[in-house]
Amino acid sequence: MQRTLSVGVRDGLHARPAAQLVRLAKSFTSAVVLERGGATADAKSPLKLMLLGVKEADEVTLRTTGDDAAAALEQIAAFLGGAEAGIAPAPAAAPVIAASVAPTLAETGRRGVPASDGVAVGPVHVHAHPGLPEPLGRIAPEAAPAEVERFHTALADTLASVSARAGTLPGADLQPIVEALADVAGDPEWARLVEERIAGGADAVAAVLLAGTDVAGRFEAMDDAYARARAEDIRSVSRAVVGTLLGWTATSLAEVPAGAIVVADEVTALDLSGAPLERIAGFLCRCGAATSHAAIVARSHGIPAVFGWDEPLERLATAKVVALDGTTGEVHLDPDAATIADFQARIRARQASVAALAPYRTISPRTRDGRAVTVAANIGSLRDIDPALEAGAEGVGLFRTELVFMETAELPSEDQQTAIYREVIERFRPRPVTIRTLDIGGDKPIPAIAFAPEDNPFLGWRGVRMCLDRPDVFLPQIRALLRAAAAGPLRVMVPMVSDIDEVHAVKALIDTCRADLAARGVAHGRFDLGIMVETPAAALLAPALAREVAFFSIGTNDLTQYVMAADRTNRQVARLCRPDHPAVIEAVRLVCVAAAVAGIPVAVCGEAAARAEMVPILVGLGVDELSMSAPAILRVKKQVTEIWAVPPEARP
Repeated sequence: MQRTLSVGVRDGLHARPAAQLVRLAKSFTSAVVLERGGATADAKSPLKLMLLGVKEADEVTLRTTGDDAAAALEQIAAFLGGAEAGIAPAPAAAPVIAASVAPTLAETGRRGVPASDGVAVGPVHVHAHPGLPEPLGRIAPEAAPAEVERFHTALADTLASVSARAGTLPGADLQPIVEALADVAGDPEWARLVEERIAGGADAVAAVLLAGTDVAGRFEAMDDAYARARAEDIRSVSRAVVGTLLGWTATSLAEVPAGAIVVADEVTALDLSGAPLERIAGFLCRCGAATSHAAIVARSHGIPAVFGWDEPLERLATAKVVALDGTTGEVHLDPDAATIADFQARIRARQASVAALAPYRTISPRTRDGRAVTVAANIGSLRDIDPALEAGAEGVGLFRTELVFMETAELPSEDQQTAIYREVIERFRPRPVTIRTLDIGGDKPIPAIAFAPEDNPFLGWRGVRMCLDRPDVFLPQIRALLRAAAAGPLRVMVPMVSDIDEVHAVKALIDTCRADLAARGVAHGRFDLGIMVETPAAALLAPALAREVAFFSIGTNDLTQYVMAADRTNRQVARLCRPDHPAVIEAVRLVCVAAAVAGIPVAVCGEAAARAEMVPILVGLGVDELSMSAPAILRVKKQVTEIWAVPPEARP
């Protein structure tokens, strides 16, 4: 079976979505092959997928062969169409410039590749990896089996080390990156390439280096900057395995002094996984790109970075102080007093801008006419809690529980879910947490649930429809939510509601679960039940639904695509997928009016909640809560305090 489609995955199949797609493909017994531009790749190999160089909006052909080919085709096609929930795209603010095409000093004076905004001045901290052995080692043919075994032992040790490191990372950005690198290192295709070179007479160290250089070169030859930057991942994996083979102590950034500028040939995700990021003032690297994992992490942590600086590391290592501007790419080695003063003035200006938002961290914002508007966080995992709290989130407006289900090959148990939900509630207590019940369907596949083929999964068996048909999936989640509710204030909302009978059915199941827990003496609590308003049916039935639930939460992403009958992953109709379209605004207005009559609050948890032009519109319509990703929270809090919720003609 086969299907041709346009890829909707943000930034294409780079390391993280490739790893997620591989896990999905491996959940089927069928063979899964992806074709792009005449080249094909086994979808169960992350390395082959990455080398295919699939970009967002590329046209690809998906082929499946085997007993479960139809289900595999539907679910993987849905993933490729953009249903890879929870994969964070690279921030769009930074220019996409690869180090391999970076302008040189002779062409531009004193500028490199701007990779992460910000200004820094500080002492140099050189981060250098050990030199690789030269010449490369050779072995006799009879030594090849032992050398292959030596390689596999080192690879297993490296994988164990990388996986252990991934499990202890504090940041939501680094953990999935390092996990994806572990998947690449464990790819049988990678092992095959190394084994081929051992068979050709190279020892294990030489074979790893040769295979790594070959694969990195293939990435660097691609026409897409994001794909070229994946050469960094391959070099990082190769270096880690070589280090294990040679018994090196891994080079670490753990001892970097506070306020230092890290100077290096290249900084990788593995390097950063052991780094105290709060102590690093900036990065200056000879290699790397604005699309590299190091750049992505630097931006998410507010660390200025300049890459593609065309001077030997030996020259950079002689500098005592570096001043750099990650917005413009400007760099000064051992700057004079006037330059230092200039950069310090720039730093103070940026700090003043950030400081202007800082007071809003503890403010519960009110509009200029006194109306309170809650600004909460959207989260998808426990890793998102700290950034949300640090940004001053007034609770959680959306916890996407589907990510809990997507991270394992089997359904998470009731106890596992209880522990996760309880931790979120306890961390935010006394602020309320809103958890969405499982929003999985044909457009958001998970390995543990089989979905029949659907011609249009966006209009198919998803959300509450699937949950009501699968009590074996839904009842453990409800019981887990009731048990977690004993830890603090909890609101639970049901997705994809289009009929009032669905609400009645959910209520009946909640009563059944509550009675079951009580009969067994299991501690539990109560939660407010609400619904996601994301179908036109729910918007039109809002007056009746408002009498049945404790709150509404508007999912503007789906509501927009359903109101406009325009697939939000289809670029040809993207102009119609606008939350500010009059038809969508009218649907939101109807929901807010119905909620006001019933005396229940309305939240918005779709992307529109963080859009500057939409905030005054939504608040003016009567929305009580805006929920968004952590980086937008302070800005939106400030904006709320600057707008009028009451229209001019109604003001006193």
